[in-house]
Amino acid sequence: MAETAATPVTPTEPDPDRCVSEEESRGAEVEEENTQQHTGPAAAVSHSRLSKLPLARIKALMKTDPDVSLASQESVFIIAKATELFVEMIAKDSLVYAQQGKRKTLQRKDLDNAIEAIDEFAFLEGTLD
Repeated sequence: MAETAATPVTPTEPDPDRCVSEEESRGAEVEEENTQQHTGPAAAVSHSRLSKLPLARIKALMKTDPDVSLASQESVFIIAKATELFVEMIAKDSLVYAQQGKRKTLQRKDLDNAIEAIDEFAFLEGTLD
């Protein structure tokens, strides 16, 4: 008879059905932070890879505000990431209205419908006029 040796299996991705204790999740967060911390020029390179928007352009836009004199790389990255998440959120919400019209392409009326229907976008009312 052939013998099989049991080898421990470590999952590479978290199992959504598995309950994780707070200690395990905090340990994973700390480990992730330690691997993501960079100093010097390598930090700028890693930020630009994580952001889909051009950081130099965002920094230039930030500096057009007279109240902003200096903008750190971290703040530019955070603004870029927040912008990406905002655009993704409004696009997904607008897609719902496009799908209701049996279309795959977003149109201005889809954005208008999303802005009118969702309270989070109330500050955008009238901006597309």
